[in-house]
Amino acid sequence: MFVMQTGIIIVDHGSRRTQSNEMLEEVARLFGERFSALYDIVEPAHMEIAEPLIPTAYAKCVERGATQVIVTPFFLGPGKHWTGDIPRITAEAAAHHPGTTYHVTMPLGIDDLILDLLNKRVQYCANHTYRCESCKGTLRSGESGIAIPAAPDHHAATANGQCASCPFTVQADGTITDSRKATAAGLAV
Repeated sequence: MFVMQTGIIIVDHGSRRTQSNEMLEEVARLFGERFSALYDIVEPAHMEIAEPLIPTAYAKCVERGATQVIVTPFFLGPGKHWTGDIPRITAEAAAHHPGTTYHVTMPLGIDDLILDLLNKRVQYCANHTYRCESCKGTLRSGESGIAIPAAPDHHAATANGQCASCPFTVQADGTITDSRKATAAGLAV
């Protein structure tokens, strides 16, 4: 009898910050430990920017014996990454592994557990008189006298008020161009 082995991929956006990427790896590790009776295979993945990317994690699940892969976004809402990017990237990865199937779950969304977690964060601050060790002396604490640093270039706004790191540019005629789809000549298409 054929038994379908399930692999779980927990995917976030990916970051240039090592600590953010390491946090997802820890989430995947802890999820794997907590639900080891249900899932033998749990892998972290980032949608972009950092390894392991979704295709890498998918391949690792297959190498570990998965014939079915469930990709679960570590995202709050159903934005374009959930509706388009993650399913497309996952489908492309699955195409390299005939005999496997995949499914992308809903994002975290609105759930009583999310509400409980939000309250847990608020209560932690309140119980530490809004000055816990991780925030004391930082801009996050709201303390007076903390200098507000200039925004780094990747968050600086352009003359039209748009974030400088955004790949989309609104032209004077209202059309939108995407710099990621530039031709070799550097012209937006």
